[in-house]
Amino acid sequence: MGPEQRDDDHVTGGAHSSGEHDRRRVADALSTAAAHADPQQVPVSLCRACVELLPVTGASVSISAGATVRATWCASDRTAARLAEAQYTLGDGPCQSALELAAPVLAADLLRGADARRWPVFAQEAVELGVRAVFSLPLGTGPRPIGTLDLYRDTVGVMPERDLRTALLVRDAVTFAVLNLYSLLDAPDQPDSNGVASWMEAAEADHAEVHQAAGMVMVQLGVDPQQALDRMRARAFAQGRTVSEVAHDVVLRKLRFPGTAAPDRDPDEGRHGGNEEER
Repeated sequence: MGPEQRDDDHVTGGAHSSGEHDRRRVADALSTAAAHADPQQVPVSLCRACVELLPVTGASVSISAGATVRATWCASDRTAARLAEAQYTLGDGPCQSALELAAPVLAADLLRGADARRWPVFAQEAVELGVRAVFSLPLGTGPRPIGTLDLYRDTVGVMPERDLRTALLVRDAVTFAVLNLYSLLDAPDQPDSNGVASWMEAAEADHAEVHQAAGMVMVQLGVDPQQALDRMRARAFAQGRTVSEVAHDVVLRKLRFPGTAAPDRDPDEGRHGGNEEER
């Protein structure tokens, strides 16, 4: 065997060793985070462990329903939570693109260039939050992701190749955690399934109110669910609020959308009765 072959074996072996080391490091960090946290705090602990493993400032995990976000499962900090909510409010951003493409979306510079132009409104909101780069990784490997792992950084710059490989390992581990979540929910006799259910209830609470409000707006405007959500998003953007805040006001009947999409009812309709025979 010549020296070139031995060198190739050394390089290949080194890369394999490095990959195994990274895999063990990810598994150990996430396992420790889950094992040492209060059951109700496990999702947040996992998000914070992601931050410890990667050169990022914060992280969040969003659960999807088709090509849209259904709920924010966890966030490492307030900025990560607000960033996830901003994407849900706008219906746009790296997270939404990652869901639609079923592929990682890496926005290394939201201040200028292609990333800022791709999502101009989201980029402006992100920059106002102090965010300069966002890396969204779809959960799952098929054409229909079950959510996204969203990583943000307060500095501009690409994620180095080795860090990206680690991020994908973290993504795989989070995917397993979320899938395990659903399997536990389907098996209520498991000892920790009640804790899992409470995580999902907490994660979905705000967005459940959004869907309830969208139903009310559908009736007010005579539009379909997506149009109702779009109207709520437009109102939220115009007022500098989140769609969850607008939904809360709709549900409490503090806010109504004027019925412009459907003809007004005949004011005498209620006095006429139910049908021709009754009249």
